Amino acid sequence: MSVNECNPSRRSFAAVIGGAAFSLTAPPPRPNILWITCEDIGPHLGCYGDSYADTPNLDKLAGRGWRYRYAWSNAPVCAPARTAIIAGMYPNSLGAEHMRSMVPMPSGFKMYPQYLREAGYYATNNVKEDYNLEKPGQVWDDSSNRAHWRNRGRGQPFFAIFNFTITHESQVRARPHKLVHDPAKVRVPAYFPDVPEVRHDWAQYYDNITTMDGQAGKILAQLEQDGLAEDTIVFFYGDHGPGLPRSKRWPYNSGLQVPLLVYIPEKFRDLAGPDYRPGGVCERLVSFVDLAPTVLSLAGIEPPRHMQGRAFLGPYRGPEPEYLFGMRARMDERYDLVRSVRDRRYIYIRNFMPHRKYGEHIAYLFQMPSLQAWKKLYEEGKLRPPQTYFWESKPPEELYDLEADPDEVNNLANSAAHKPRLERMRAALLAWMREVRDVGLLAEAEMHARSAGASPYEMGHDRKRFDFERILAAADLASSLDKAATERLIAQLKDRDSGVRFWAALGLLMRGRNAVGKAAAGLRQALADSSASVRIAAAEALGSYGNEADLKASLGVLIELADVSRHGPYLAMMALNSLDALGEKARPVKGQLEKLPLDAPSVHERMKQNIKNLVTYILSRL
Repeated sequence: MSVNECNPSRRSFAAVIGGAAFSLTAPPPRPNILWITCEDIGPHLGCYGDSYADTPNLDKLAGRGWRYRYAWSNAPVCAPARTAIIAGMYPNSLGAEHMRSMVPMPSGFKMYPQYLREAGYYATNNVKEDYNLEKPGQVWDDSSNRAHWRNRGRGQPFFAIFNFTITHESQVRARPHKLVHDPAKVRVPAYFPDVPEVRHDWAQYYDNITTMDGQAGKILAQLEQDGLAEDTIVFFYGDHGPGLPRSKRWPYNSGLQVPLLVYIPEKFRDLAGPDYRPGGVCERLVSFVDLAPTVLSLAGIEPPRHMQGRAFLGPYRGPEPEYLFGMRARMDERYDLVRSVRDRRYIYIRNFMPHRKYGEHIAYLFQMPSLQAWKKLYEEGKLRPPQTYFWESKPPEELYDLEADPDEVNNLANSAAHKPRLERMRAALLAWMREVRDVGLLAEAEMHARSAGASPYEMGHDRKRFDFERILAAADLASSLDKAATERLIAQLKDRDSGVRFWAALGLLMRGRNAVGKAAAGLRQALADSSASVRIAAAEALGSYGNEADLKASLGVLIELADVSRHGPYLAMMALNSLDALGEKARPVKGQLEKLPLDAPSVHERMKQNIKNLVTYILSRL
């Protein structure tokens, strides 16, 4: 199916339902909508051409509906990915891109089930929510393991989600497990070493997908048993890429591409457009921000203007986007800032913190057997590129040809032949960041401080509180690693905006000893900056490359700000990340680390665990 065949022009709802809105007869029936979702899988289904997969129920669904070739989550981990879905907005626009954070929604904005309920739908979720947003009132009619369309009122249309967790990364590493898929037949991605632990984890991942396929089949059978199959539009998708290293948590295509299947019964085919074909393939670019406006469109509800996604089905379908966008921010206890963009063939990745390794220690992630084996081989010097890349610092830019290099290991960012494409995709990414007012450019603690009394989204649209262009320019300069920019970065240490000063200090840290040496006087002054985030960045720079007195002063700053009971979780996590980066140089504060309070009544348990994980890991290395 060609690109345009699944992207018909936008038409009014009255036209789509054949003018029935003007009839004196009863209004046309509204479709029920069923979402079957699962966790942590890429397009590893038989219907996507994967001969290793065993997924008969989903393959049958694909044979009756559409398979989307280019579907992306907007974040490679569950909470921000689900945030994009529930809001129809990009998490980095809402300030909700950090894993398991919690921020308020902008005043007057609602989550999409609330619009469905207002229109008379019975909206249920069974069972996972996991949003990074505070709920603006009641969202679901029922959100529990008892939620089901069967509990709705007589004749009431329903919207129902059933989410399966058997494919979650925690189930990939669960042992003991008797493999069904033959590990000898696993295709090992080029970035992994080909060792038994890797093959076992991948085979178990496929085993779990088969189990999930059976669970999905039972829900579809219930729909048939209730006589609702031809009254219900069915979606199936995963919440981000596979729960394996270099997929989940990383905004490569391997971490963002998901399967998406949609079945539209005959009586509602006009909602798909005239080119819908059972068993067809749709090449329209779609991502998670598009799901909320799409489900509203299918229900005959015009999506609110604040939603940043575009409906791809129903009467309010919008034009196809030229690109899809992804992001990475704090992952549990580790800070990072990455943005990515893809078209049908290429993916461009911008690393704003290239000094941070891909494979930094995350306590939850490092329980995976394949990751442990991979790290051990690297430390023993037994790997060669591209298996080494995950454990090393990042380049500022990455560009991959997904047709020629589906494992994304041959970086074309410095290829003269690909320079025009690199520049187009770089410009597209920056334009998107401007359009959504990407508040992720601020340190997490700084973002919350500036948002006092409002949501991060509202702060981000207040030019007095968020000078986006100057902060973006500072972040771009800092992370470019251009050594000629050192003098400009030194000057920016005195900028009026703490966001610019933060990136100036980080940029000097990224450039290493010579740059920090030239900037030493300014960085010493920054240890007393009014912004604690700037103090932390300056302390890591001086602690890493300064003299003995600089190290002592820097450690004092970092250990003081690592106290969660006094400074909250965001500053504490940031300070502890910097202490960890100092390695053995942090030994003088080991005793103080051991005595740090790890509990604060006002801090969420997940944040407390992040702090505990960091402290435990740092102490294990001192």
